[in-house]
Amino acid sequence: MKIPFNKPWFTGKEPHHMQMAAIFGQISGNGAYTKKCHEFFVDRFGFGKSLLTTSCSDALEMTALLAHIEPGDEVIMPSFTFVSTANAFVIRGAIIKFADTTPEYPNISAQQIAELITTKTKAIVVVHYAGAACDMNAINALAIKHNIIVIEDAAHALGAFYYGRPCGTLADMATFSFHETKNIICGEGGMLALNKKEYFNRAEILWEKGTNRAAFHRGEVNKYGWVDIGSSFLPSELISAFLFAQLEQFDVIQMERTRVKRDYLKHFDSLNRSGHLTIPKLPDGATENGNMFFAVCRTGEERNQLIKYLNHEGIHAVFHYLPLHNSPYFTPHHDGRQLPNTIRFSENIIRFPFYSGLETDDIEWIAKTTAKFFNR
Repeated sequence: MKIPFNKPWFTGKEPHHMQMAAIFGQISGNGAYTKKCHEFFVDRFGFGKSLLTTSCSDALEMTALLAHIEPGDEVIMPSFTFVSTANAFVIRGAIIKFADTTPEYPNISAQQIAELITTKTKAIVVVHYAGAACDMNAINALAIKHNIIVIEDAAHALGAFYYGRPCGTLADMATFSFHETKNIICGEGGMLALNKKEYFNRAEILWEKGTNRAAFHRGEVNKYGWVDIGSSFLPSELISAFLFAQLEQFDVIQMERTRVKRDYLKHFDSLNRSGHLTIPKLPDGATENGNMFFAVCRTGEERNQLIKYLNHEGIHAVFHYLPLHNSPYFTPHHDGRQLPNTIRFSENIIRFPFYSGLETDDIEWIAKTTAKFFNR
């Protein structure tokens, strides 16, 4: 493949920091590098508290525990998302109510959320697709009216803003991903961000396998024990050290990825104006963070043929989420509602190669090759 879909970008300091973690003498979790990363996120984005996790999936599972999700509780979320968003709540016994996206952008519809709220609704989970914030003003207003917890699945949204506020600070709690396809990476990794003090202490306990070990290490208790449920959600210091090297270059990485996005928008503008592809506009209040470049084809068949054509030409383009509401696992549990926007986006979205270091000339070639497909 001449142009892969993703290519991890390294600062060059990752081995140094991982070696330093070993020299410090602690490579298990919650050591010096974990604390450095926590401090970075709190200082940079204003999260009340941050906790690194081994994945965004783990962070989502922590939110379900913190929200006290119990069997029979209803949780509203988009069907157009990765399975981890739903799994975190399904394993707690929640009844998932999938909402459709807006017609214009593949983010959850606030209007659909309003229609799905019942007295059993415990939480709303939003997903900021491609880093673009959902309609959080409307969603939070619904949550306040009905006393519902709001959780941001911000896996794509590190460094994105909504009317000047960082994604991750727009709800009770939020989760992030540092998977190698994301802006800031450590192979596999994630983070839980908390914005209400009432969650801080319990989150640490859940994070440390249900023990008050973190408080013990701060000298707040003279011994630690099993005080709640939990799991081993925290990553090793080697992962945190790798992540810290990325965070040192956060602004450089963000500038590069937004440059890649600008190049895509420039070179795909004629395809967008001609109607061959649609590049959805950012929702009101949302900003660009250089997470990915995607477009919407006119039909699913055309999208599939375009992917096949580009792959044949050495350009690794891909589809995205399959709707969760009609997946093999969930279909028997779905209430039968049609989610037409979700289906349309799932069938028609194409994602193009996107990574730091993707050359402008390569992006121009991708655009010209895509245009050749439509002009055959």
